[in-house]
Amino acid sequence: MAAAWALCLFLPGAHAQTTQEFTLKNGMKVIVKEDHRAPTVAHMVWYRAGSMDEQNGTTGLAHVLEHMMFKGTRTLKPGEFSQRVAALGGRENAFTSKDYTAYFQQIEKSNLEKVMALEADRMANLVFSKDEFAREIRVVMEERRWRTEDQPIPLLYESLYATAYQAHPYRHPIVGWMSDLQTMTVEDTKHWYERWYAPNNATLVVTGDVDARRVLALAEKHYGRIPKKPLPMTRTQVEPEQQGMRRVIVKAPAENPYVALAFKVPTLRDVEKDDEAHALDVLAAILDGYDNARLNARLVRTDRVAVSAGAGYSNINRGPSLFVLDGTPADGVTTEQLEKLLRAEVERIANEGVSESELERVKTQLVASQIYKRDSIFGQAMEIGTMEMSGISHKLIDRIIEKLRAVKAEQVQAVARKYFGDDKLTVATLVPLPLSEKKAPPPPKGLRH
Repeated sequence: MAAAWALCLFLPGAHAQTTQEFTLKNGMKVIVKEDHRAPTVAHMVWYRAGSMDEQNGTTGLAHVLEHMMFKGTRTLKPGEFSQRVAALGGRENAFTSKDYTAYFQQIEKSNLEKVMALEADRMANLVFSKDEFAREIRVVMEERRWRTEDQPIPLLYESLYATAYQAHPYRHPIVGWMSDLQTMTVEDTKHWYERWYAPNNATLVVTGDVDARRVLALAEKHYGRIPKKPLPMTRTQVEPEQQGMRRVIVKAPAENPYVALAFKVPTLRDVEKDDEAHALDVLAAILDGYDNARLNARLVRTDRVAVSAGAGYSNINRGPSLFVLDGTPADGVTTEQLEKLLRAEVERIANEGVSESELERVKTQLVASQIYKRDSIFGQAMEIGTMEMSGISHKLIDRIIEKLRAVKAEQVQAVARKYFGDDKLTVATLVPLPLSEKKAPPPPKGLRH
């Protein structure tokens, strides 16, 4: 869990890099990070529209439109966008999250303008073909079956989110509920595109061997001519206070049982003031931030009561956050027993605290583990975009590192005491059914990510 949810931060001073921010007249934000170590560029467009912006009955719409963005414009045939990027020797893809949708290309620096022109074209000139939609919606439904319905742990997490959140749209899966996909129309995707895909709802992030002023000139040339749109006023439902433990059981074909415990905890909103979020980040690292962290060292290696045990906390979100403990019990151990053992590790920190030596070791691991992100041009673009979409400026990336370094042992102990009781807890348990003799189907054709 921790590896997948870890906060991606860059160490200041690892390389001399310049980041500049601009805003075009049509409201599009442009962020450029120069990194001249290799003649490559990452070009990303982020739209602040994800599955949390959908309505009941049309879940999955943000993701379906992501697929449709590769199905042609007024000047490009279906699939031609990807063919042109490939012909330039580049790679491209897209992804949808609960908070945003993003599109990217990684190319040799001399081809930046060409991919920028392509991306600007589909921001303004997407074509909605009923035939292409009919083919693509089948791909998405197969993707849902392959990635969620036929996969026990993703299926469990779908139920976990739907149980932990009763009002907030985080309760819906990004891929959408199958019944909504079955009734979705091409007009639905067109309406979503017209509603959200506007320069004033987009952030362009370019990292790599570029000159910021040159990138700005290209952005003005290609994106600057696209008119802004009036953006919809949305009222995201606020999740009501949870008043007691919730449980959900998922029965599915699987090799092993599994349990996940999700506690409602604060989200990082103000980097300077939200010290509890920084302390929770450190707590996650103490439990599962490196090979010899507490959960793995005690439950897996020493006591051998779990095949796997993890902790994860994602505090960079537009919506609320969960702190998750999870694991697969060893033979002879029940999920109920593992559940208690996972909680006992947090209770041990709540009762006994953390030594200064362990805290410093963990913080060093937490910060140092991120240095590799700075070796990736694409990783830098990802971090900038993710921060911006959550409402936290990319300019505060290094400040978050400083705040993590400043976390004290008593702060970690305090959050361990405060947020891990029963009243804010949702537990999801996987009860394995016999595995089918039938082999798993291959990934659906057209699957992009």
